[in-house]
Amino acid sequence: MEWTGEAIILGARKHGETDVILEVMTAERGRHLGLVRGGRSRRRQPMLQPGNEVQVTWRARLADHLGIFSVDPIRSRAAELMTSSVGLHGVQHLAGLIRLLPERDPHARLYEAFRIVLDHLDRFDVAGPLIIRFELELLNQLGYGLDLTSCAATGTRDDLAWVSPKSARAVSREAGEPYRDKLLPLPPFLVEGQRQPGSEITYRDLIEGFRLTDFFLNRNVYEPRGIKAGDLRPGLIAALEKQYRAEYPWNFD
Repeated sequence: MEWTGEAIILGARKHGETDVILEVMTAERGRHLGLVRGGRSRRRQPMLQPGNEVQVTWRARLADHLGIFSVDPIRSRAAELMTSSVGLHGVQHLAGLIRLLPERDPHARLYEAFRIVLDHLDRFDVAGPLIIRFELELLNQLGYGLDLTSCAATGTRDDLAWVSPKSARAVSREAGEPYRDKLLPLPPFLVEGQRQPGSEITYRDLIEGFRLTDFFLNRNVYEPRGIKAGDLRPGLIAALEKQYRAEYPWNFD
């Protein structure tokens, strides 16, 4: 058995004295593991860091074996990502989300979204909204997608302001007003055509977006599996808040 393809590194763990088990995300073969001989060497370690883009060739005698990876670099992002708190927390958080996917299950859309987010982690004001959209796409790929296209109560596509926790569907401001205490806020940047061109995404919008995805990730993914989200997400949000406070202090007035 053998295949070759482009991949983004999620992480590596030690295996024996000199080898590592490498975990990557690919477009056609999903999240995949393989053994890298000599992966702990000084020459190979910098290449096998989370966020780096590589070409891998996987070989095994049988399809269900761990197999062996040979790895060649395509694009190195790790060194740049580690220079910022948003980059460092961001790549780890994204890798943790991808680990929620079944191994070897292809998710081409999510792979491309992963690549796009990694390319923008140096821009905190762009990275935050992209990560929230990534989380929404992950929920969709896992079968728990939100419908943010029209109001669940009236069918209107205008002035969508809430999300129903029960139906995971959007609700218009007028229809949801009497039940606002039971609904989740829907930030405008997540609704097609609702955000005004040129308007900035505020820190409040960002936090409401993270609270929205956090609710559905916990209810539909983490809790049924008996696992906890961990501290990667809070660390990322704290890093984003620090950047927003430094660059856009009026967001907190």
